[in-house]
Amino acid sequence: MFYRPEDGHGLPHNPFNAIVTPRPIGWISTRGALGDNLAPYSFFNAVAYVPPQVMFASTSAKDDRGDTKDSVAQLRERGVFCVNIVEYAMRDAMNLSSGPWQAGQDEFEMAGLEKAECETIDCPRVARAPAALECKVVQIVQLPGKSNFVTFGEVTGVHLRDDCLVDGIFDITRFHPLSRLGYRDYTVVRELFSLKRPGE
Repeated sequence: MFYRPEDGHGLPHNPFNAIVTPRPIGWISTRGALGDNLAPYSFFNAVAYVPPQVMFASTSAKDDRGDTKDSVAQLRERGVFCVNIVEYAMRDAMNLSSGPWQAGQDEFEMAGLEKAECETIDCPRVARAPAALECKVVQIVQLPGKSNFVTFGEVTGVHLRDDCLVDGIFDITRFHPLSRLGYRDYTVVRELFSLKRPGE
């Protein structure tokens, strides 16, 4: 099968996000004039080491936020956001926070999540997340298409949950990161293997 996206795929559901998988989930927390917000984004990744930088993309809008959603609206206000890493044990809270809630609704409270303050930015974070990346906005890029915005952030502070550190290594088997697949599907990382690069 071959199709041009502009012509449609003719399938019951769009296969695009099932092709690019698995994708890590950036659980983005922000603070704005209407309060604190928490929402998951699966168009998320790390993009640079020095200085450390990440990105996430928001691809839809809400009527009460104009051309975007709560996360982008609030980081436009404050210029900061925090990326909370989602563990398997928090899957239901993450899913609840993904709803199209009214601007000003605090998803931390709705999902029963303990909130903590960031150290380098004025922003909340998920207190029990395995890791959290405090970020200052570097750039917001509007992509082709309605409401497609990519936010790049420089990491200014890193939180690692103590029980996830083993012999000086951040051990993902201690919390099993959740990843997004296509459609309504997710996966969890439980099996690891190592490869040595040529020349190492």
